[in-house]
Amino acid sequence: MTRWRYATATDTGLVRETNQDAMLVTDSLALVADGMGGHAAGEVASILTTEVVGELFERNSTVEGLYSAIEAANLAIIADARENPERFGMGTTVIAVGLTHDSMGVISPTLFNVGDSRAYQLRDGALRQLSEDHSVAEEWVRMGRLTPEEAATHPRRHQLTRALGVDDALDIDVSSIDALPGDRILLCSDGLSNELSVDSLAKLASAPKPLEEAVNELVSAAKHSGGRDNISVVLLEFDEVNVASSPIKKTVSAKAPPVATSQMASAIHPSRRRRRLTWRVWAGAAFIALVAAGAVAVVHWYAYSGYYLGDDAGLIAVYQGQPNGVLWYKPVKVLDTTYSARNLRPSDIRSLQATISEPSLTAALHYASYLHTAWLLSRATSPPVVTTTTLAKG
Repeated sequence: MTRWRYATATDTGLVRETNQDAMLVTDSLALVADGMGGHAAGEVASILTTEVVGELFERNSTVEGLYSAIEAANLAIIADARENPERFGMGTTVIAVGLTHDSMGVISPTLFNVGDSRAYQLRDGALRQLSEDHSVAEEWVRMGRLTPEEAATHPRRHQLTRALGVDDALDIDVSSIDALPGDRILLCSDGLSNELSVDSLAKLASAPKPLEEAVNELVSAAKHSGGRDNISVVLLEFDEVNVASSPIKKTVSAKAPPVATSQMASAIHPSRRRRRLTWRVWAGAAFIALVAAGAVAVVHWYAYSGYYLGDDAGLIAVYQGQPNGVLWYKPVKVLDTTYSARNLRPSDIRSLQATISEPSLTAALHYASYLHTAWLLSRATSPPVVTTTTLAKG
């Protein structure tokens, strides 16, 4: 048997006007969703996620059931945005722990993650991060391009490489949690993890006090440290807990795997000499075909492996491919954003004219939003123009 107790807290913070986070906690599911997108669209995406996942997981409380529930939420957000164009670009992260049933009848905690909301495990005052951030900066850390210290202050640390509401195909990190009675699991939006150090999180979340006091103190500390984003916290404590009979740790993708097909040539029955010649011809042709297909596949992959921002008739547009094309593969426009290519800072206009490369569609959309927001902030902080009129003395 696996049982937990829990407490939750959320706050708009000191900068944001609305709270676009959403939470759901039951006796078998805990979830935090951090919405993104203007005009309250992020709030729509995060709330839609809690509703869809909560309802579907209740019907099927297996690992596959929770995965399918998150996938269904992703498709529901995309469908809602298509029906309501004013919500274009909305999306959400999701970090969830479900008490899942396996084929042996064991009920154990399983973690699901998309985005940069986080999960931590606390035991005897020590804190361990369970989830990996799906952001540009953290991806570069895993690639060795940045150190963790550099990623903590990098301007692209908030640009997501995965989120619900962006693409029909969704990659979800799934892993079993190895816990003991008394362990605590902290789920939070980045409004908490960006404001507090690991030591502060460990101290406040593992303090020997009621869970309700702990979550309230975590939110208060984040606001005291700046409160620059919405803050949402779920704190679980296991009374009893089982370990999965077959632990898992993998990324599950909704993308269809490539299918390799082969076709056997029919037998030919002239002379024995003709059969030897035919075999060699077929073998050589097959080898050449494989080499050619491999080369074409590599070129195609490279040609469309990235995204970039460009100016499309006065709008910031997202293109897939290499800016100048590769051989016969030309870049393809994915979509036009709602942001004007002229309403940007002068340096950003020059960068856009030279094209701005991004590793994913999500990153491209977020950077377009960043460019527009930076322009709005520059206008808001520009000093007023003072005009002095001198009157001639008569």
